[in-house]
Amino acid sequence: MEEPPADLLEFVWVWNTQLGQGTPAVHRRILRWLDARRGAGDGRLLLMAFRGCGKSTLVGLYCAWLLARWPETRILVLAADHQLATKMVAAVRRIVERHPLCVHLVPQHAEAWAADRFIVNRQGALRDPSVLAAGLGGNITGARADVIICDDVEVAGNCDSPGKRQELRERLAETEFILTPGGTILYVGTPHCAESLYLHPDEGEAFLGSYRRLLIPLLGSGGRSAWPERFSAEAIARMREQVGPVHFGRQMLLRAVAGGAARLDPKLIIRYAEDTDYREANGRPVLSLLGRRMVSGGGYWDPAYGRPGSGDGSVLAAIYSDAEGNHYLHRLAFLTHDPDAPDDPATQQCRQVARIARELLLPVLRVETNGIGRFLPALLKREMARAGAACAVVEQHSRHAKQDRILSALDPVLAARKLHAHERVFRTPFPTEMAEWKPDTPGMRDDALDALSGCLLAEPVRLPGAPPAPRGPGWRGAVTP
Repeated sequence: MEEPPADLLEFVWVWNTQLGQGTPAVHRRILRWLDARRGAGDGRLLLMAFRGCGKSTLVGLYCAWLLARWPETRILVLAADHQLATKMVAAVRRIVERHPLCVHLVPQHAEAWAADRFIVNRQGALRDPSVLAAGLGGNITGARADVIICDDVEVAGNCDSPGKRQELRERLAETEFILTPGGTILYVGTPHCAESLYLHPDEGEAFLGSYRRLLIPLLGSGGRSAWPERFSAEAIARMREQVGPVHFGRQMLLRAVAGGAARLDPKLIIRYAEDTDYREANGRPVLSLLGRRMVSGGGYWDPAYGRPGSGDGSVLAAIYSDAEGNHYLHRLAFLTHDPDAPDDPATQQCRQVARIARELLLPVLRVETNGIGRFLPALLKREMARAGAACAVVEQHSRHAKQDRILSALDPVLAARKLHAHERVFRTPFPTEMAEWKPDTPGMRDDALDALSGCLLAEPVRLPGAPPAPRGPGWRGAVTP
């Protein structure tokens, strides 16, 4: 079969023309690099480009081009999980089905033509599919491939501890046994931690130290955008504000920024002394703070039951948010219990939490159920009912490392000056805990930071459409009949 007369750039140009879209300069740079590396016989490649660059789309077109030129090519797409790998394989299949230069690849009677694997029209009786999707947790030992695409194999959930990073490297090392002689391994991704897979040899232990690499950060020399038509200076500034310096440095500037590079400075929090104001206007409840209407709110409780003054702290954080994205840490309660009281510690603390939820008109309160908190929701619901608090109780199980939760929650709002806190919060251990906090440092107090991050990361819940049933003391302290 005669090879289609198209290099990679021309192949993509034909596809984009068919879709009625152009090929931006940043894409042409990536395509020329991939084509040149193929021509030079380089078989170990690393492509790092900023999030939103479209690198996975381009790699999908690269796979279709390889099949169009060499139909016997076997491609394995490896991702952090099977679903992510299937997404790319499905995209490659759609390109093969619709690209004018891939007509010869579509078989009349498809032997295998699924979303996660398919076989093109090819000569020979090869055992492996033309393109196969696999997750890192799957069994890929028996597969063979001429090209292995490692697409976003490093994600936040598999590199947040030394054990996970070691396991990730061990799994990826198996690709060398799957690759056929003279084959190509192409890594595509962005760093998610300080000890990233993608570190350059000059930066530390480099898992891919011998790989030929192309790095395209969002901001080049002079601070110019790599894709100004899509990422303007205003859009970049807004993104930096929304995601925070650490994540922006990793995902957009391709720097393996250490979490410890972020300093949680309490001075970046805006203080206020006013209390909330609850009214009803035209039969609708309105909760205001600092003259602004609050549109959502909630609480987060990270429980602990050690003796008062020892062990982890039991902390409840309660915040409100306005329509402009400002967050107001209105209450930070360090809960205690009386060891000599007739009620057990759990009941004592649930009673305190229910009282605060009623006082602050919280629409929802999330309870971290890791460890000792798993039996608390039922008990807390009972105390909520007894206190007359119209507050939903939601179980929250944390799956990510605590330091990552704290950074992802606090780093953006502090950088954007979007976090406010009542002055009573500054009379708690919170400011000291925040100023002294350092990731990966044993023994550091972070209970309040964890509770606050839980509030910020939770989906906002709108404030209730009707006031709670009055029972006992109201939230302003007046006795309601």
